[in-house]
Amino acid sequence: MPRVSNEHLERRRQQILDAARVCFVRKGFHQTSMQDVFTESGLSAGAVYRYFKSKDELVIALASTAAGDIRAQMTAVIHSDPLPTPAELVARMTDWISAQSGPEGRIRLAPQAWSLALIDEGAAEPVRKTMAGIREMWREYAERMRAVGWLPPDADLDAVAAALFGLLPGFVLQHLLLDDLVREQYLRGVETLYPYSHSATRPRAEPAATADPA
Repeated sequence: MPRVSNEHLERRRQQILDAARVCFVRKGFHQTSMQDVFTESGLSAGAVYRYFKSKDELVIALASTAAGDIRAQMTAVIHSDPLPTPAELVARMTDWISAQSGPEGRIRLAPQAWSLALIDEGAAEPVRKTMAGIREMWREYAERMRAVGWLPPDADLDAVAAALFGLLPGFVLQHLLLDDLVREQYLRGVETLYPYSHSATRPRAEPAATADPA
C-alpha cells in the first residue's frame, strides 16, 4: 500500500479544522456535535477520529492555531521600525481582526473560547496559554515604548502590558456584539488616551487652557 505523504495528512487535518471552525461559528461549541463536523468535512467518523478524538481536541487545536496567527501578526507590528504608536498598532491589528470576523470568520470563535474556558478545564489550559502569550507580547511592546522614551524609566512594564492587553479583546467584543461601533472612532479613542508621536519622545501635550482676558 502506498505511504500517505505528510502533506496529505496535514491537508486532511486542516480540512477537519476548517469544518469544525465553520460548525462552531454557526452553532456554538455546545450545540455542535461531532456528527456535524463529519458532515461539514465530508469525511467519515473514522477519518476524523484518526486526527481528533473529541470535540475538546478540536477546540484546543483551533485555539492554538488562532493564537499562533495572532502572535505572528503582533510580532510583525511590534518589531516595525519606527515603533508604531499604540493607535497605529491597534489600527493594524483591528484591520486584521475585522478581516477575520465575517460570518464564518475565526475571530468569532474567540468569545466562545473565553466563555468555555470558564467552565471547562480542558479548554481553559490553551486559552490561558494564549492569553499569557499575548500579554507577554504587550510587555515586549512596553519595553520598546520605554526604550524610545514614551514611558518613564521606572515604568511598571507588567502593569502597562496588563492595561494595553484589554484594547484588542475590547474591540473584538464591541465589533461582534454592538452594531454601533465604528473602527475609526475606536482608533481615535485609543489615540486620545495614548497620544504618542514619532516627533517627540514623550506624549504630546495638549495646549493649556487660558483664561479669557478680563
